[in-house]
Amino acid sequence: MKDIRIQSGIGTRLSQLGRMTEAHYGFVNTPIYRGSTVLFKTLDDLEHMRARYVYGTAGTPTIESLESAWTAITGAAGTVLCPSGLGAVAIALMATLKHGDHLLMPDSVYLPSRSLCANLLERFGVETTFYDPLLGARLESLVRSNTSTIFLESPGSQTFEVQDVPGITEFAIKRGIKTIIDNTWATPLFFSAHEHGCDLSVEAGTKYLSGHSDLLLGLVSANAATWPALKKTAQSMAMLPGAEDCYLALRGMRSLHIRLKEAQSRGLEMAHWLQSQPEVLTILHPAFASCPGHELWRRDFKGSTGLFSIILRPGFTRQALAYMLDHLSIFGMGYSWGGFESLIIPFDCSAYRTATRWNPEGFCLRLQIGLEDIDDLRADLRAGLDRLSAPTRAA
Repeated sequence: MKDIRIQSGIGTRLSQLGRMTEAHYGFVNTPIYRGSTVLFKTLDDLEHMRARYVYGTAGTPTIESLESAWTAITGAAGTVLCPSGLGAVAIALMATLKHGDHLLMPDSVYLPSRSLCANLLERFGVETTFYDPLLGARLESLVRSNTSTIFLESPGSQTFEVQDVPGITEFAIKRGIKTIIDNTWATPLFFSAHEHGCDLSVEAGTKYLSGHSDLLLGLVSANAATWPALKKTAQSMAMLPGAEDCYLALRGMRSLHIRLKEAQSRGLEMAHWLQSQPEVLTILHPAFASCPGHELWRRDFKGSTGLFSIILRPGFTRQALAYMLDHLSIFGMGYSWGGFESLIIPFDCSAYRTATRWNPEGFCLRLQIGLEDIDDLRADLRAGLDRLSAPTRAA
């Protein structure tokens, strides 16, 4: 593997990391290795597990290429892969929690992560307290003697609250509490989780790392102190992604920095345009002053991506909203984001938030800005906003 120094630019590192050209007869990309059994030359080798790869669940060259590249990009001590982003959240939590522990989880967290606490962790004797994501260092007042882990997600899922990550990790380190962050929105390119004190950083590679909405993948990187526990947990569970997904993620990684720059530019352009539309009340985008924690974003982040939310002005009916969304021609209604296609979904957090009150007055929409022509995207949304005022008109 090539020696790519940390001083190299991000484009150079993303181009070169995770490649084992010499081991693969000069071919640029690590090929797809499928397999379970690995053959040993001698009994002694078998008994002492003396081989670079010993079994499929212990890794392959394809998996190692992605893990080593992600470790270098994040500045971590090591990385493990999982079959999905939620699987990465689960493995990260299992690496730091045990029966009788207390977990602090932001009220703005990704809903499946929230459900994981109630549907799995509670059964194994872990108590979860949801907290206001804007508490910052004041979160320390919620710490108990058995609090072992603080989970962060910044910005928050759907509502985009930006957390004071350094403020939280500073007191967590002093008190011996592990911190895990879901860093999927920013990726390591726009927010360095480990530099800001986080022990574990979770990424849904399904999103921007993939870039094409054609794979499911999770990655967890760890600092030196937490890496042994993460590695042991991952090896115990052997929940590896498929070789094809790892290969596609490596391919997506090569253009990640270029796509993120484009996502940032397009996201900002569309958000500014939507801000000027009469039907829109508020923009929830970390780069906008209207977004909770905007000053923290300015302080800690290197950029923004193409996912944000808007709140419509009150007074529109659900029938009008359906008429708007059902007849969009470019924006698709579907979950996930980070691909080449533009997406839009309505959401309402009021039913499941417990530490904060969500009462936006108008309907809320989350938008993923893809790679389509901006003029076409504006025209599609403008036609949709026009339909809000004419819900009974024929399509």
